[in-house]
Amino acid sequence: MDDESALYIGLISGTSADGVDAALVRFDQDMPQPVDALVHPWPDALRERILAVAQDQTRLDLDAYGRLDVAIGACFADAVLQLLQQSGTPASAVRAIGSHGQTLRHRPQGEHPFTLQVGDPSVIAERCGIDVVADFRRADVAAGGQGAPLLPALHAMLLARPGHARVVLNLGGIANITTLGADGSVLGFDTGPANGLLDAWCLRHRGEAFDRDGRFAASGHVHADLLQALLADAYFAQPPPKSTGREHFHLDWLERHPGATTLPAADVQATLLELTAQSVAESILAHASSAEDVLVCGGGVHNPVLMNRLGALLAPRRVISTATVGIDPDYLEANAFAWLARQRLLGRPGNLPAVTGARGPRVLGAIHAAHRP
Repeated sequence: MDDESALYIGLISGTSADGVDAALVRFDQDMPQPVDALVHPWPDALRERILAVAQDQTRLDLDAYGRLDVAIGACFADAVLQLLQQSGTPASAVRAIGSHGQTLRHRPQGEHPFTLQVGDPSVIAERCGIDVVADFRRADVAAGGQGAPLLPALHAMLLARPGHARVVLNLGGIANITTLGADGSVLGFDTGPANGLLDAWCLRHRGEAFDRDGRFAASGHVHADLLQALLADAYFAQPPPKSTGREHFHLDWLERHPGATTLPAADVQATLLELTAQSVAESILAHASSAEDVLVCGGGVHNPVLMNRLGALLAPRRVISTATVGIDPDYLEANAFAWLARQRLLGRPGNLPAVTGARGPRVLGAIHAAHRP
């Protein structure tokens, strides 16, 4: 298959586990050109299992782990098949699928650092008849890196402007930033929680999967003592490179702080939103103070209360959606894993050592070949 005419698919489910993002992408001189995209919902019972395991509320024996790995892989395959049908694309036209999988644990520190994403890629390859590249993060961790974030290389390709300093802010379950220096330098790291905590608290107290338009948070008041207690977590003071996930910032973590279980639920939601806004703003001011604008992607871009608060904290910098510069904020991550799959097949590195702290550039991902009749 001629790579210049080939299509790729990128798949990811983030730390909020709010659905499988699937993007169909064509490349023009290495630049991804989106063709089609969708969000495939998780079955409710499967999402509940994922969140319970990710938050350490449920321990898995080996049999349960194996079943979960296959079930997640099958859901990722369903997302691909739905995307192929929606776009009218035959499987034979797709060179490869880049599947991030679902993160269950991310522990890049300690004696035996590791990161664990599940969603059996062989199941995806078999059901879809398309080669799958998966397991992108472990090579970077093995090389001494954080294994995350992996998007800054693509952010730099798409959004850097020579002579101008910018920040790309991804507001997913976890917030992360990419700093694009006026001199061409690129850095990036996870700043802390974003939608993961907000969504979990909203689901518990409102029965809704997310805080639509930030209304729940807007109905409450920020509790200064709780906010300061949350911001005192050692992660926020840790210098980059650094990365984190739901295994650290989850509801049990929140409820260990005085006031979290006794304050009105709306006040806690307002405080969690302020926690995200302040931890993001402080990171940007500390590491990218010369940035002229902050380009936002991820689900949090649709929360006007959060966006307005970031705008106030970061003024006079513009805080704007990546849609303003022609990049769909909802599918940038999925596009990135299509790009990473292509990088793997071309034998090119996918990480940036200055971002992850790895000992050097590494080709990321393992190839799972499909049976093509």
